[in-house]
Amino acid sequence: MAGRGGVTNNTQTSTMVWDNIVPPQCQPNPYILRLSAKLKWVRAHEPLHADIDVKKINGVGLGMPFSNTILTKDPTFGVIGLVPCAIGGTNISEWKKGSFLYNQMVMRTLEALQGGGVIRALLWYHGESDMVSREDAELYKQRSEKFFIDLRSDLQVPMLPIIQVALASGQGPYIDIVREGQLENNLLNVRTVDAKGLPLESDKLHLTSSSQYCFVLYA
Repeated sequence: MAGRGGVTNNTQTSTMVWDNIVPPQCQPNPYILRLSAKLKWVRAHEPLHADIDVKKINGVGLGMPFSNTILTKDPTFGVIGLVPCAIGGTNISEWKKGSFLYNQMVMRTLEALQGGGVIRALLWYHGESDMVSREDAELYKQRSEKFFIDLRSDLQVPMLPIIQVALASGQGPYIDIVREGQLENNLLNVRTVDAKGLPLESDKLHLTSSSQYCFVLYA
């Protein structure tokens, strides 16, 4: 998911707006870069997905607090390069091998390695749209595991660490089925962090800005 922390509905204009509030844990750091939509390394700042998920209003997400936490724990870690790829409101089937979103993700990741970087991990927050249909919900575990296997293969990192979220909310009635699939993922080197109980925005779907940071602490 592209971060939506601080994004709410302006009732006067009936439009989604970001409050532009960036918590201390999400502030820019000279040692945190992001790969832009134009495939250029730039200094990272919120919203990370502003030029990626262009059809939605973006806010605070997981990438900045995650990176700042790593650097706080290990100041010698070096430069962190974030490669934002998320598109909100997508079904897991839209990320299958060969799809536009999958190919774009692989392309951007491989481009990020051209300067000699190393892929350290994948942050995966996804599944709300798969809760609308019972069939999609029941297939989520199978489809997501296939996605992880294919991605590891195409990036040539067989044991790529994957940190995925067991969702706290969803767009449909089958949240428990999707959560079960996430919590029961059988792949090696996949860690699932449960977001259940964290505060949500007024839309009852997206995590608040403070929740983004709290989630990182749990991870």
